[in-house]
Amino acid sequence: MSSSGVNSSPRASLFVLAAPSGTGKTTLIQRAFSGEWPDGGPPEFSVSHNTRDPRPGEVEGEHYYFVDEAEFQGMIAAGEFLEWAQVHGQLKGTSGNEVEGRLEAGVDVLLDIDVQGVESVLAVRPDACSILIVPPSFDELKRRILDRGHDSSGDVTRRLSVSLCEIERYALFDYVIINDDAERAGRQLIAIIVAWRSRLARRLHRIEMILEDFHRALEPGERR
Repeated sequence: MSSSGVNSSPRASLFVLAAPSGTGKTTLIQRAFSGEWPDGGPPEFSVSHNTRDPRPGEVEGEHYYFVDEAEFQGMIAAGEFLEWAQVHGQLKGTSGNEVEGRLEAGVDVLLDIDVQGVESVLAVRPDACSILIVPPSFDELKRRILDRGHDSSGDVTRRLSVSLCEIERYALFDYVIINDDAERAGRQLIAIIVAWRSRLARRLHRIEMILEDFHRALEPGERR
């Protein structure tokens, strides 16, 4: 596992979202991004690199950048990843260039990564907002994985075992969403992002400008 730092504007927020395989994270994100946003719209979505083959319906550059292992290893050697990890036999990673320019421009970014990746990102960006999506139960997660229809029985067992390890890392995260209803979970994701944007660290520059405005408008004798 490896990482490279990202320098960014303190007024831009990095959101890192993780979930066990089959939890419904992709559907949740789609619901949230197509919903109503009361504060500035959704963050921009960062597309990860992945060494597995595309699944039916997945689009290059929209769901993942699909690369072979040699190219991925070359990017590791060049220090191009903000985070990367081997998950379920495939290599996944987030390019630092995919994130850096947006954050420096003050644009919020959302990473859809695995729990290992969240740990790597928080090591270099402890100010990031981390969100864990979990299934409502073991049986429901197993049903969702089986319904996808592209995993062998051995793969299903392995994914469920990895899911346990990932859920056990819940204390790493700022927020947890239980995805028992995609519509409701999507609204919760919006609420978390909007609330995070209102933190003092994000609003400090605006507050200082407002205070300067009051100081200019009020004479010293008019201040309490």
